[in-house]
Amino acid sequence: MQNEFQVGAVASVHGIKGEVKVFPTTDEPEKFRNLKSVTLKTEKEEREIKLQSVKFFKNMVIVKFEGIENPEEAQKYRGATLWIPREAAVPLKQNEYYQADLIGLSVFAEDGAELGTLTDVLETGANDVYEVTLPDKKTVLLPAIKDCVKSVDPEGGRMVVHVMEGLLDLATPKKNG
Repeated sequence: MQNEFQVGAVASVHGIKGEVKVFPTTDEPEKFRNLKSVTLKTEKEEREIKLQSVKFFKNMVIVKFEGIENPEEAQKYRGATLWIPREAAVPLKQNEYYQADLIGLSVFAEDGAELGTLTDVLETGANDVYEVTLPDKKTVLLPAIKDCVKSVDPEGGRMVVHVMEGLLDLATPKKNG
């Protein structure tokens, strides 16, 4: 399980006071209002930095980092990713999981047969869909509903699913992407 989660990526500089536009990678961008600091990661450095102010514009979060006072300083962080510790993440309700904790789980059928590895979580309008990569590198999509997903154990690294009849016949070659 991950100890930290990515919440955004610096897209560009904003204005003349050292603010940056952040593309949020969390499904709750409003969470930025409650953050005091983030870990800022670039190819060259990793450092904790305090957030001085946060505002929202369209689908972006405008962030002013403490100690960054002009566009030239802010430009150095273009492309940087922003991370928070697990403790600062949105609390989960029962039977909810962080996507980052699901990726990489071994997926088993109810009869104990190992199907493959959960490699992606696709968000759809109705429910999430889990992409499972099979040993032959084909993928199968499983709806994240209680009729299909029987148990999830991120700490144990496994998920048990009910394989609906004919579902494995629909497996497709994994697209490189």
